[in-house]
Amino acid sequence: MTTNKHTILIVDDNERQQNLFKTFLEQYKYNILVAANGIEALEVLAEKSAKISLIISDIRMPQMSGIELLKNISDNENFSQIPILLVTAFADVKDAVNAIRFGACDYLEKPVDLPELLKTIKKYINTSNEVNDNEFENQMPKIPDWAIFKSKVMLEVLKDIAIVANSDAGVLVTGESGTGKEVMTDIIVEWSYRKDKPLIKMNCAAIPENLLESELFGHEKGAFTGANNMRKGIFEEANGGTVFLDEIGEMSPMLQAKLLRVTQDGTFCRLGSSKVHTTDVRIVAATNRNLEEEIEKGNFREDLYYRLNVMEIALPPLRERIADIMPLAEFFARKFNQNSRVRFSNEAINCLESYTWSGNIRELRNVIERAVLLARGDNISIEFLPKKLTLNFNNNSIISENTESKNTQKTMAEIERQAILNCLRQNDYNRSHTAKELGIGRRTLIYKLRVYEEEGYQVNKEK
Repeated sequence: MTTNKHTILIVDDNERQQNLFKTFLEQYKYNILVAANGIEALEVLAEKSAKISLIISDIRMPQMSGIELLKNISDNENFSQIPILLVTAFADVKDAVNAIRFGACDYLEKPVDLPELLKTIKKYINTSNEVNDNEFENQMPKIPDWAIFKSKVMLEVLKDIAIVANSDAGVLVTGESGTGKEVMTDIIVEWSYRKDKPLIKMNCAAIPENLLESELFGHEKGAFTGANNMRKGIFEEANGGTVFLDEIGEMSPMLQAKLLRVTQDGTFCRLGSSKVHTTDVRIVAATNRNLEEEIEKGNFREDLYYRLNVMEIALPPLRERIADIMPLAEFFARKFNQNSRVRFSNEAINCLESYTWSGNIRELRNVIERAVLLARGDNISIEFLPKKLTLNFNNNSIISENTESKNTQKTMAEIERQAILNCLRQNDYNRSHTAKELGIGRRTLIYKLRVYEEEGYQVNKEK
């Protein structure tokens, strides 16, 4: 890999966000300097201004904000030629106006899409012939055998996981129930330096609120009725490793406040004690809720959301990754039959691929387990599939005798693509506004646009 001679200064008071940007950009051989606030950034500039090619700065920071830093730089003729890219977790019209007013080259919202960040950097730094866009992709870790996929959209998901896995950045895995959020967490851990350390998983919706605090943070003897002994919580047990918090959107405001403290400085108190304990864990959270909507309703803390969601991994539903249905079905069939020669009839394959899978991979798994039990052999035909699948398949056949389900699905995919691209154009290619208008997550939109771009469609505003 060639060496990139450009130096980028990252200014952010969130150490994990700072390290995520640093780890990602070092993959492309940028030299990285860091500062925790505007004052530190000015000190770094005073020493190395001639060597810094670009600055990436958070806006809301203690001591000196990103806007104040921007103003100081624009007023100093020694620094004023350095492009400054501002990022923020708290979108604000006033901040955007001030960013433009004081000369910011661009303005991005957190959670920042890292490939988009790289493209933005290249707009302002001449990197021709210095960085190969495919170099990091070619270095992607080996995909575990138990990660079953063939679709382009899941390849994009795994690319993002490869970027974030070996950092300490908070990851929020989003998607419908049954899309494989826990499996994605296992891949994150497998690809991280914490893979040999504890991984403890907790479903926040499965445990009553009065017990969840004890499960998370532990309790002292006598803390409540039945607490006959001291018990460590998962944050203590997982020290050095990873904690997976499923259904994080179900957590009460009181526990959210306590979790925020852990994400900020790694400290917590056991239930029934004021003694402060410290832990070093990486938090991966998951939800099937739209947490931005929950924030607007007052059900979820905005500050906690941005602590957990340094990087979002949005999993598409199974109906949007049809290429994965049969590989998954065959994997489950071998698992339940313990026979690598299990075969599906063409009619069964068409039926499975035409179904909408509201329960996603979890529903597919149950359907295949049932089919294997009924088939009692190596061949699975349509008669062994549930009636709700076969009725749907037969109804589709009646509607159009000469149109196979794949063509119907392709038409639906084309309709979806056209709707998304039209909405993108109407919003002047602003992805955040487009996602909000479509009612989907920004990360989900980005994944879809990457696929469209590979297919030759325009997804960025023409210069």
